[in-house]
Amino acid sequence: MTNWRLSAVAPLAALLAALLAACGGGGGDAPSAAAPAAPSTPTPTPEPGAPTLTGNNALDGYNWFIYRRALLGLPTLARNSLVDAAAQGHSDYQRLNNTITHTETQGLPGFTGVALNNRLAAAGYTLAGRSAYGEVISATSNSTGFYQAEELITAIYHRFVIFDPIFKEIGTGAATTASGYTYFTADFTASNGYNSLGAGRFVVYPANNQAAVPTNFFSDSESPDPVPGQNEVGYPISVHADLDGNVTVQSFTVAPRGGAALATRLLSHTGDSATSERAAAIVPLAPLRAATTYDVSFSGMVGGVAVTRAWSFSTK
Repeated sequence: MTNWRLSAVAPLAALLAALLAACGGGGGDAPSAAAPAAPSTPTPTPEPGAPTLTGNNALDGYNWFIYRRALLGLPTLARNSLVDAAAQGHSDYQRLNNTITHTETQGLPGFTGVALNNRLAAAGYTLAGRSAYGEVISATSNSTGFYQAEELITAIYHRFVIFDPIFKEIGTGAATTASGYTYFTADFTASNGYNSLGAGRFVVYPANNQAAVPTNFFSDSESPDPVPGQNEVGYPISVHADLDGNVTVQSFTVAPRGGAALATRLLSHTGDSATSERAAAIVPLAPLRAATTYDVSFSGMVGGVAVTRAWSFSTK
């Protein structure tokens, strides 16, 4: 059995009045008590163009995020040593205090700053001008950085952070206990301006023609839970736009090739406050079929521009 626990802090942009959303990570709960059990998931199978596993969890997690972002056509994130230091310090704090959390308590072992912006400042990273930051965390008994990064991408609220187009830099850190439990932290930043896709543009995941897409997701492993009252669901499908590209959904469907549209849960900001205004997703309410091609259709508004997109992917 593999245990995991996931947590995300949504991006905070300096031009906004308040934090968009903060997702709890189990607070002060001990991972052994807080982490739900789920069937063992192997490390992702290497695919054409995928990075090579090095055994360094922080580096492997970074490489996997960059690889997946490239599939969408997103700009590459520069790895920043100061942001690395903030992420590593927070992973160390969680390991030392046996906790999964986005906030640190002064006086406890490994304390580097209460919130992410405090930890970035303590590491010497300056958030200036138009700036943004976000954080995702996993805690798992699986020992590879590829797995840790892929599970965070699968978890839809975390994916909203990881695939947000505005970010320019990233730092990652990992700390493993004597019993083999790993705390992986990824911090995303933009300072003195954002990356941009352009007006009315957006990216999708799974990407068009992506193969070997997982069939399922265990919703209860994510905080907050994107599908309350149901644990095993289908793999989430999402769209991601720029900071000023608010997403309005008119229609968002997925169907097996030649079949009827699946029952799904729609995640959009108008009906779900935990979903970013510049993203949307559907979560099939049952696992997808293996070795099957799925056709996706999206129509709506992105930054006030009418858009439509059709694409396909295939499952493992």
